[in-house]
Amino acid sequence: MTRFNPLLAALAVSLGASATDFDMNFAATLRANGGPHEFAPYYIASLRHGNLTSATGAHLGLKAWRPIDLSKRFSYSFGVEAWASVANSVDYQRFDSNGQKWITNSQTPAPVILQQLWGEVKFRGVFLYAGLRDFRPSLLNERLSSGDLIESGNSRNIPQARIGFIDFQNIPFTNGWVQIQGEVAYAKSTDGDWVKNRFNYYNNHINLGWWYNYKRCYFRTKPSQPFSITVGLQAAAQFNGNVYWYNRQGVNHKTLIKPFKLRSLIDVALMKNDVNYYEGNHLGAWDFQARYRFRNNSELKAYFSWLWEDGSGIGKMTGMDGLWGLEWKAAKTDAPLSGAVLEAIIFTNHGGPIHYTPSDYDQTTLDGHKSQGNDNYYNNQEYNGYAIYGMAIGSPMFISPVYNTNGAVTRFNNNRFWGIHGAVEGQMFPRVRYRAMASFRRFFGSPQIPAITPTHNVSAFFETEWLVSQIPGLKLAAQLGLDYGDSPLGKTFGALVSATYSFNVNFAKKQFNPCVL
Repeated sequence: MTRFNPLLAALAVSLGASATDFDMNFAATLRANGGPHEFAPYYIASLRHGNLTSATGAHLGLKAWRPIDLSKRFSYSFGVEAWASVANSVDYQRFDSNGQKWITNSQTPAPVILQQLWGEVKFRGVFLYAGLRDFRPSLLNERLSSGDLIESGNSRNIPQARIGFIDFQNIPFTNGWVQIQGEVAYAKSTDGDWVKNRFNYYNNHINLGWWYNYKRCYFRTKPSQPFSITVGLQAAAQFNGNVYWYNRQGVNHKTLIKPFKLRSLIDVALMKNDVNYYEGNHLGAWDFQARYRFRNNSELKAYFSWLWEDGSGIGKMTGMDGLWGLEWKAAKTDAPLSGAVLEAIIFTNHGGPIHYTPSDYDQTTLDGHKSQGNDNYYNNQEYNGYAIYGMAIGSPMFISPVYNTNGAVTRFNNNRFWGIHGAVEGQMFPRVRYRAMASFRRFFGSPQIPAITPTHNVSAFFETEWLVSQIPGLKLAAQLGLDYGDSPLGKTFGALVSATYSFNVNFAKKQFNPCVL
């Protein structure tokens, strides 16, 4: 550690750093990427919180945050992150209703993005935060997994308020053998202009101003034991917003205004139905994970996540649809192979191709009143696809709407598919780490619009990171990505290089500590 210079001392005084212990983390990232096509390769663009999709660009990111102190009964944190970028434009198609013809609509990413801006408080094991904050997968390894099905960290953030248990908490009277974790969030979409600027206004609908609800509840057996199980449920919903339908002449022929009401918060949380159907676009996942810790402290995990959209999925009437995975974790993070993941992704059933309700038909011999079938994952008849700013909020293995250059940016056109994904990471040399991923996917269109000819995609990725010992706090990284096949992702390759400098400042102790955060 080094002593404050006059500039940092002045900053400490300006922040009123007279508390017993007040420290802040800071980071600055400069990156550049390039490639021959419109979009960056799949693995370079995915799971990056939606702040890079174009093939070529230069980006500067600045971040400052105060971390939460888990050792204290009461603690608080806050942070801000912003990106400034120059990137290539992408041509989308739009239908001109006046000339009754298709035109080219060129769109460029926003030059400045407010990525994060949040404040958080913690009391004992409960947290509450409000603002913009990066999504994190609930159970999966965010560095190696293909992505969580509900909240993966693939998309830009949604301004929200969220409350829950900050980690797994012991359930009283179980002596620590059963723990619980859960949280609830409400959010408001901010991508209306993005969608309006890229939508084709042809034979489809657009929802502007929708709201978002997320909730989950997990139970876990005692994690200190060699064998532990986690099981639970995630649920999300898009609700309210104004819906506009356009016909094949590009004319708005139907509009549905759904104003926000305080009652909406209760109805969507309880999945309360109105006369015909449950309010909002609901989806979720049944999650399961079994973990075994070996004597050398390495771990093996087996897990699945079963996506659902209605009763057929909740009752697992969707065959093998879901994410199935294995993860191995070494005892030491500096091992040549410190982690590995292998996953199978299957979404070919969707509960069948026909959406039906037995009570819709007189004299039916079928019992029950629940709608079944045609889950059409991530799509909905009134809401935009389960995405924000064009990137899937859930798994990026579903080709996100941002890639729909035909202007159909409110739906997932290839949500019926299967695939495999594998990833490894480790340390090649001291202070030099690597990460490699590869996948294969075969697409069959969607349940409503099947592909005449199935398409496929092969993606590969390699990353290396170097912690520069000569300049403490500096991390250099390089990534290479490749896509091959006849899917909408196309055939492309690209590279990204970045430099990140990070440090911690303790204002109370007047200390400056460069470190990789």
